[in-house]
Amino acid sequence: MARTTAAIAATLLITACAAPSTRIATGLERYGLDAQRSTCVGQRLERNLSLGQLQQLGNAAAAYRRDDPNPGQLTVGDLIRVAGEIKDPRIALEVGKAAAGCGIAP
Repeated sequence: MARTTAAIAATLLITACAAPSTRIATGLERYGLDAQRSTCVGQRLERNLSLGQLQQLGNAAAAYRRDDPNPGQLTVGDLIRVAGEIKDPRIALEVGKAAAGCGIAP
């Protein structure tokens, strides 16, 4: 699941008419995750996190990637680490559950 955090950050920051799950899935696909798992992660995060929580995740992911010397490489572990740094513990929990439930191993 390379580049997942950057994808989520990009999709969450885009203002479009599409549902958050669609924007998340589209971004994940652009970064190499297959359509089925991208859709799965997007749907789970949209269902289990509020828009505000999704925005927090996107902002944290964008900040995480800003100083990364190799922004093209991203692991599920990176995404979970970013989510864990947010003061809302539910975000990290739901990111981990989405990754595990969609068959994406760290």
